[in-house]
Amino acid sequence: MAVTVLLADDHPIVRQGLRHLLEAEPDIKILGEASDGLQAVQLSEKFKPNVLIVDLMMPGLNGLEVVRQVKDRSPATFSIVLSMQSADVYVVEALKSGAAGYVLKETGPSELVNAVQQVISGKRYLSPRLSERLIDVLLQTSDEITLDPYETLTNREREILQMVAEGLTSSAIAKRLSISPRTAELHRGRMMDKLGLHSQTELILYALKRGILSIDK
Repeated sequence: MAVTVLLADDHPIVRQGLRHLLEAEPDIKILGEASDGLQAVQLSEKFKPNVLIVDLMMPGLNGLEVVRQVKDRSPATFSIVLSMQSADVYVVEALKSGAAGYVLKETGPSELVNAVQQVISGKRYLSPRLSERLIDVLLQTSDEITLDPYETLTNREREILQMVAEGLTSSAIAKRLSISPRTAELHRGRMMDKLGLHSQTELILYALKRGILSIDK
């Protein structure tokens, strides 16, 4: 049987390139494409692909949160983060979120195909130059685990965190999530309280530090 794949990247030319690359493999079938994080979660839940390939920096919902939600809504789907970000913090967070693979965009095309094959067989895949360094990072931080306030947020609060950081108003958020503006405000307030944030500036700085918002946004 063919391995079914869903692609999630906000750049059409990147999705086109990934589709062309993967469809050249006789045992891989592309089920669909998502242009933002919310759509990636929705399509994953709808199609239940074997593999989700998702960019780290996505509008609407960042790649890490997409991986978390897909793990809950489509447990049989293996997620591979495809990113330009090679910093240890991103890779560690991706693995903690449930990603089965992390591939750097700077690597050769064959590596992504290899990553798909590896995760389908039940193995974890990391780009070669990440593996050894990441092991060292995990060993150094294994004794420094503390409760992360971000982990106390609900999925809806995480969605609203990113949208607020991207500059959306409560009305715009409510429309996008099909909730009332009042409900959006309540979620926003709870999220700010849990994270100890008191202003829009603090929220944006938090989102940048956390990797939820990229500096070019």
